[in-house]
Amino acid sequence: MPSTAVRSMNYDPATRILSVWFVPSGKRYDYDDVPPQTYAAFRKASSKGRFFNEFIRDRYQYHLVEQSQSE
Repeated sequence: MPSTAVRSMNYDPATRILSVWFVPSGKRYDYDDVPPQTYAAFRKASSKGRFFNEFIRDRYQYHLVEQSQSE
């Protein structure tokens, strides 16, 4: 079942940056220094929005990634 909060996500283990695209805005936020086990649990969570709110939101520094016109 698709998430109503999280459109998609990506993780770079080299930089430990978690990128999250949100529904409905489509905006991307990058979260810094997220442990790989947190990303793994996020991917497996039955409710992505609930997991995000409980274990990622307000726990990691983040910034909005400006999107180019081609995205």
